[in-house]
Amino acid sequence: MMTAAERTVLVTGVSRRRGIGFAIARRLLADDGTRVFAHSYSPYDATEPWGADPGGIEAVLHALGGSGARLGHSEMDLSELTAPQRLMDAAVERFGCVDALVLNHARSQQGTLDEVTGETLDAAWRVNVRAVLLLVQAFARQYQPHPSGGRVVLFTSGQHKGPATGEVPYAVTKGALHQITATLADELAEREITVNCLNPGPTDTGWAGPEQDTFVARHMPRGRWNTPSEAADVISLLLAPQAATITGQVVDAEGGFRRFTP
Repeated sequence: MMTAAERTVLVTGVSRRRGIGFAIARRLLADDGTRVFAHSYSPYDATEPWGADPGGIEAVLHALGGSGARLGHSEMDLSELTAPQRLMDAAVERFGCVDALVLNHARSQQGTLDEVTGETLDAAWRVNVRAVLLLVQAFARQYQPHPSGGRVVLFTSGQHKGPATGEVPYAVTKGALHQITATLADELAEREITVNCLNPGPTDTGWAGPEQDTFVARHMPRGRWNTPSEAADVISLLLAPQAATITGQVVDAEGGFRRFTP
C-alpha cells in the first residue's frame, strides 16, 4: 500500500549515464518513497556525436538499481504521434498513477537559417514541443490529488538570454516551451498541479570538445561546466512539497554564465 509520502515521477530522456535525465532519476530514487518511471530512446543517441551509452540501456538501469519495486522503464520514440499517451499508459500500468512529470528529453537539431528545412523543423517540433504538450495533457488527465501536489517541469535552454547561433530548430522549439510555461501553469492551477521550466545552463553531458571547454572556463565564474547532478538538485527543489506556491516560472540555473564576456 502506498503511503501519503510516496509518489511516482515520470522522467523522460533517461538514456545515458552522463545525461541530466539519469542524474534526475538517481537523485529522486535517493529519496525514500519516490518511484521513478524512466523513459529512454537509445537509437536517437546512437545517431548523435555523443553516442549511446557504452553499456546500453541495461547499464543505465543497473546503475539506477535495476527495474523493481521503485524503478520502471520504457523505451519509446516520442516523435511518434501516439507515443506520449502510450508512455503515460505504461507508467500508470506499472505504478498505478503518475504524480509528477519531468520532461527532460530533447532532440538536438542544429542548423542556421540558410540550412533549415521543413523536415528538420518538423523533426525538432515533434519531439521537443508536440510530445511535451501531449505528455502534459496525458499526465493531467490521469492525475489524482496527491498530498505533495502535482508537478510538471519543462526544460528550456538559454535562447531567451542570448543568441543560439547555428541552432535555429532547437532554439525555436525550446523558446516555445519557455513561452508556454505560464499558460500551462494557469490551465492546471485549479487541479493543484504546478508547472515550471528549467534552464540548466551550460552542462556537459558528453557532447563538448576542447573548444567548448575553453569557452566555459572563460565565461563561467567557477571556471567549469554545470553538472547534471546540479540540474537534478534544482528539479528536486521544484518537485518538493515546499515548492507548492512556485508555478509558471522559468528558472535560470546557469551558475552565473557570463555569455557576453569577451
